[in-house]
Amino acid sequence: MTSKPLDSPAASGRAREQLPGGGVRGFDKAAWERQIAGCRQPSSWRAGWQLVNTLGPYLLLAYVTFLSLGLSWWLTGALCVVEAALLVRLFIIFHDCVHGSFLRSRVLNDLVGIVTGVLTFTPYRYWQHEHLVHHSSAGDLARRGMGDMWTMTTQEYLQSSRWRRFCYRVARSPLILFLVAPLPVFVISQRFCRRPTTSRERHSVYLTNAALLGVAVACSAVIGIWTYLALQMGVMLLAGAAGIWLFYVQHQFEDVYWERGKDWDYSAAALQGSSYYKLPAVLRWFSGNIGFHHIHHLSPRIPNYNLQRCHDSGLLPGKVKPMTLLSSLNCLSLRLWDEQSKRLVGFNALQ
Repeated sequence: MTSKPLDSPAASGRAREQLPGGGVRGFDKAAWERQIAGCRQPSSWRAGWQLVNTLGPYLLLAYVTFLSLGLSWWLTGALCVVEAALLVRLFIIFHDCVHGSFLRSRVLNDLVGIVTGVLTFTPYRYWQHEHLVHHSSAGDLARRGMGDMWTMTTQEYLQSSRWRRFCYRVARSPLILFLVAPLPVFVISQRFCRRPTTSRERHSVYLTNAALLGVAVACSAVIGIWTYLALQMGVMLLAGAAGIWLFYVQHQFEDVYWERGKDWDYSAAALQGSSYYKLPAVLRWFSGNIGFHHIHHLSPRIPNYNLQRCHDSGLLPGKVKPMTLLSSLNCLSLRLWDEQSKRLVGFNALQ
């Protein structure tokens, strides 16, 4: 039976597939959820401290970065890098709010999500819908197209027109993904409703746009519009590139999980279709533990500040092979899903 997300009433509790690293079949998700119930509980003090040590430094650094303009462009650039790293961490807080896992209070959780959504140029309710669709369909070839990265099978690519192949090659090139795409994706695309929406989702987009306009006008009045745009767009480019990279390696690795329709399984997709990105401690802090992505997809209600604790509990069956910074670079050459060998391959595999 195909299992559903754990937050769904129809969750089945069993995974059909063999887990990586010699795991066991018939993984009982419901039992695992009971075992790690403590990890699923939001902590008001940990969430509050995370806001203090992330939002506070981010706002302070934005001011210091402006002051550095009269001193050294090298210093300004270095400060922008740190500011962008903090913005990535703010996005992880926003992401937790989307799942309703950051704070116990639903009202406060939504409030933090809306505010961090403005800071990250992402409309809270609109993005929430797309992201929850991603969680319910990741790894399902029959349900690609929302909240995921454009991935074609080798057969689909071979049967495509030359123009579509060209577009796909361009879209999947590292230059486009990490240098060109960040600003259009976060600054431009998310200012519009690109699909049929509910009124709440539309209002989320409109209110976020209004708030961003207000911030831009206020900052421009103080430091000048071109200074504001240069600093803000520079930080957004760096943070957006880092965010796209993290999302890329989370679901674009050689032995990732993809199945079609009735053969798809939620638990297998989480444990085999989401990576364990083992990052150095400082990068793990700035990325809000999102490297434990296999655990996050298995149980999205675990707050980011509890993912390490859940991982260290040793309750997951078998060992999920970690991806390191060095080994993650291999993902850049992978472009297509080969349904015969059940792995991601590069364009050279077509020769």
